[in-house]
Amino acid sequence: MSDDHKIEVENVNVPGHVTRVDRAKYEAMKTAYLGTLTDVAPGMTAAEAKEALLAVLDQELFPGGKTSGWWMKSVQLDLEAKGIVARSETKPLRFYRVT
Repeated sequence: MSDDHKIEVENVNVPGHVTRVDRAKYEAMKTAYLGTLTDVAPGMTAAEAKEALLAVLDQELFPGGKTSGWWMKSVQLDLEAKGIVARSETKPLRFYRVT
């Protein structure tokens, strides 16, 4: 796989650490995640967000939702690091769009 098929992602919990992941899966999950996540605090739990995005997720990349939990978490941590998503310190944690 060539470099143009990869994208660098950050992790809000490990500042300065960058990982390279599949661009197509990342972009598809990012679109689905941001499209279903509310922009009103306190936001949605991870379980609520996953349930909502499964209905709109690209089935060619994520057949039957396979690996969607890992990809959703990766996108969520990256978007938090970039200031696009924020978490509410609730139990369980809740997430919402900032921008």
